[in-house]
Amino acid sequence: MLLPLAGRRIYYDIAGPENGPTLCITHSLASDSGMWGEQMMPLLAAGWRVLRIDMRGHGGSDPVPGDYTMDALADDVAAVLEALGERPVHYMGLSIGGMFGHSLALRHGHRLKSLMLCDTSAASPPGAKELWSQRIAAVRGANSLESIADATVERWFTPAMRQNRPRRWQQIRDTVAATTPQGFMGCGAALQNFDYLARLPGIKLPTLVVWGAEDPGTPPETNRRIVAGIPGAKGEEIPGVRHFPNVENPDAFNRILMGWLAARG
Repeated sequence: MLLPLAGRRIYYDIAGPENGPTLCITHSLASDSGMWGEQMMPLLAAGWRVLRIDMRGHGGSDPVPGDYTMDALADDVAAVLEALGERPVHYMGLSIGGMFGHSLALRHGHRLKSLMLCDTSAASPPGAKELWSQRIAAVRGANSLESIADATVERWFTPAMRQNRPRRWQQIRDTVAATTPQGFMGCGAALQNFDYLARLPGIKLPTLVVWGAEDPGTPPETNRRIVAGIPGAKGEEIPGVRHFPNVENPDAFNRILMGWLAARG
């Protein structure tokens, strides 16, 4: 469904009982809500109401001109929650979805009951401006993500994923290629220079951080820094996977997810 906001439309999907507890989910850069397909069945079977939101310029959401910020992406989520009249929700975000999840918790914490941050970071790493400037230039020059789609998905998954589940690998690869250039470039700008590390103690929500042990983009140490910074936060590492543990090892991920939610629903 499309929600009209000022100057843009945000796509969201909502499923599950209206009176059930709500989990709000956001996705990584250059993917969409479909990356959470492996989680939908257990969530719905357990009675959860699941709200999935596509970032601006991703999936079914309109691109917005110009550079984005983590605060702006968090504000989009808060606007959807307000427009839908949602009670406080549990929140789960992966990669950039976890990054602007810090902003959501700090600036819109009254809308949340808990945080689950996956394969993410609380600050831009050294060299982020140069790295993302190169990727943005490549996409701008081609006016497409087609040329970077294979390399992107190879960073997200181990070689075993492509061998064992080629159809799912291809689905995600095609989603990368279909992402709007403006959505990618706008989010790429947000990734170049953000820092919530000093503000992590201000997050007062129950927080779980989950990451793949072999993730090269947001490696284990960046996730552990979040665990160390948020009072009472817990961490879980999933061995043998990279950036999308929810897809590459859904059994392990879902056990962690459902256990976390069961203690808070």
